Amino acid sequence: MSTLGTVTPEFIASLKAMVLEAVEKDAPAGGLGDDEPLFGPEARLDLDSLDALQVSMTIQQRFGLRMPDSKETRRALTSIAHLAEHLAQAGKA
Repeated sequence: MSTLGTVTPEFIASLKAMVLEAVEKDAPAGGLGDDEPLFGPEARLDLDSLDALQVSMTIQQRFGLRMPDSKETRRALTSIAHLAEHLAQAGKA
């Protein structure tokens, strides 16, 4: 069941800013799409495993949510939309 409908556009925008700040990157031309891949060959940000760790640590600091399971982390960091849904399901949105 998707909880993305309960997430506000402001929350999505704050997640985009948080991710970009955590990895010290500028938004790609045209902005960062909600469903745009954050990692992998399709991603425009060119993020790596250290960037994933930075984002994960930022999530822990900002939301108090640990993601110790690497599969869970990979799934949550697929895109901004997936991250928002993960946080909403955890009651952090």
